[in-house]
Formats: sequence, C-alpha cells, structure tokens
Amino acid sequence: MENKKTYIAWAIRIIVAILFIISAIAKLYPSPYFAISTFEVKQLYTLGFSESIAPYFSRSLIGIEMALGLLLLQNHWLRKFIIPATILLLAVFVGHLTFVTFLSGGNSGNCGCFGELIPMTPIEAIIKNLVAIGLLAYLYTIMPKSHSLKHNFWLLTTVLFASILGIYMLAPIQPPAAKFTISPIEETVEDTISDGNTIAIDSVKVEMPVTEIQKDSAAIVKIEKEAIEPKKVKSGYKKFFPNIDKNKKILGFFAPGCEHCIETAKQLTEMRKKDASLPPLSILFMNEEADLIPQFFEKSGATYPYQVIEIIPFWTILGSGKDTPGIKYLWNGNDVKFYWGISDNKFNSAEFNQFIKKGYAELKKTNPKL
Repeated sequence: MENKKTYIAWAIRIIVAILFIISAIAKLYPSPYFAISTFEVKQLYTLGFSESIAPYFSRSLIGIEMALGLLLLQNHWLRKFIIPATILLLAVFVGHLTFVTFLSGGNSGNCGCFGELIPMTPIEAIIKNLVAIGLLAYLYTIMPKSHSLKHNFWLLTTVLFASILGIYMLAPIQPPAAKFTISPIEETVEDTISDGNTIAIDSVKVEMPVTEIQKDSAAIVKIEKEAIEPKKVKSGYKKFFPNIDKNKKILGFFAPGCEHCIETAKQLTEMRKKDASLPPLSILFMNEEADLIPQFFEKSGATYPYQVIEIIPFWTILGSGKDTPGIKYLWNGNDVKFYWGISDNKFNSAEFNQFIKKGYAELKKTNPKL
C-alpha cells in the first residue's frame, strides 16, 4: 500500500513539475526577449503594470515557475512549503483568469500560460489549474510526514535564485530606448510589383473640367469634396510615413518571420495586380528577425515602404489584445477598417476588396465617427 502511494505521489510530482517547467520555457518561445516582451504587453500591461515594473515582474515570475517545477522533484521542504506555495500560485492564477473570464467571456484569446507556444483560452487555463490544484492537494495528504523533516533551506534558495537569474541572463532587460526606433532606410516612394509594374503612391488625382468658374467656386468645390470623403485627421502614423494621412492608405503591422503576415502581404500584392486603384500599402515591422525582411518581400511578391520599430512600442501601437498580422485601412487619417490576428478578426481579402470600394456616404452609415 505504501509503495502504491509512493508511485502515485511521484507520478503527481512529475506531472505538475513538467507542467510548470514547460510553462516557463514556453514563455521564452520563439526567442526569450521577444517572448517576454510580448508577455509583458499582452498580459501585464492590461493588469496595470507599468513599463518600468513589468520587465522585472515577468522575468521573476517565469523564474519562480521554473524553480517550483524543479523543487517539486526534490524532498526538502516539500510538504511544508513547496506544495502549499505551488497551490497558492495556481490559486492566484485561477483568480486572475476568473476575472478575465468575467470581463471577456473567456472563450477567446490567449491567456499566456504557455506563452505563444501553446495558445490557451482563459477557461481552458482555469480547468488546467484547478486540476493541478486538486492533484497537489491529494499529494499533500498522501505525502509521508517524514519529508517535512528535511529542511535544507539553502537548497531552495539556490534553485530559486539560480532560476530567476537564468531568466535575466537569457533575456536581459533592455535600457529604455527611444519611443520608436526607425529603420535606417530612407522612406520608399513607390511600391514595386514583381511583374515589373511600378505603382506610385498618392498617384490618384482629381481633375476639374476647364470651365468658367465664379469667384467663390473654390468654396463650392471644397464643400462638395467634404461631402464625398471624410475630413482629414491625424492618424498618429505620420512620424513613420509622411503621406499616410492623405487619401486612402493601407497600413500593415507585420513580423518579418510571421508566415501569416507573409500570406496577408501576398494577398494584398495579388489584389494590387488585379486592381491598380487599390490604396497603397505601407508596413510597420516589429524588430524581431529583421534580417528576414528581404525574404518577406520576396515571398510576398513585392517591395513596400516600411519602417522597423522595437517590440514593445510595436505591440503598443497595434493595440491591447491585438495580434499580427494587422491591416488597417485609413482614409484621410481616419480608421475605417482594422483586421488583426488569425481568428475572428483576421484579414479577409474578398471582404476587404468590397469594403474599399464603398463610398463615404455608405461607410458613414456603419461608422458614424467618419
């Protein structure tokens, strides 16, 4: 009977330990700095953490997860401290996820428990954590009390601080950089299509018939123009592309190594080949695998004007809860349509092709802000 309990105890310890270790490692995928920065913006900023506190909290949390996973596989302070501490951390996670579920429904989005490696909705994460708490509670009841006699506190602190330090070494905290790091290239004036055609940006011109015009006709023309297009506003992207607030524009939010982003750019290239009047595309790239930008354009079939900005500012600009690829349709600086991510709000080329052909009056019916 005792042997059976020992086997069950070790099975539970190994399962929960693997769960915590994988959770810590997953938050470092695909690269430590990128993954942790993404975790900070998508998970911690939404909880109210400041930009100065989030980098320290995220690395320490991941280090603690790793340490608990490792410490579950040893006997010192196991029943008296490690198991209760692990249950407490899981309970905190459940409380947070329950709050998120109450606000958003919990059936969509990624809770961040396993980073971007294994997307999991808040409800799925709650179930996973409750199962782990149940296993640990049972483990606590069947653990021999003799384990509580081993109290090598230095072993615990060594594993804890080594785990946290390891995370800081893998993903060092970057010094505060400029709000936006611009790519070193000069702004491209044209986008090029792979079949040899070149389409100039802002090439749409309005020609007026040459007729005898009254003195105050300029005011009449202005009134007519305002009636068929939205008023000009500042989109906030002019720092990247000086002409972005003029006429119709498409702004892409991409990561150079993102296959979904490449596919979206490829679809826009195909649309541009079929319809030269499609608004010009400009791209904001995340500074992650920036060396892949030439390959990105090669695969997408065209080269577009682009700028590269740092990871955290990129996520901030893209918006809370949003993901790549992002496609924003702008008209005179106004946000008309925004696609993002790879699920419900993902880019739909057929829908978008119909949407950009809608006139101002039709768009205003569904978007009063225009």
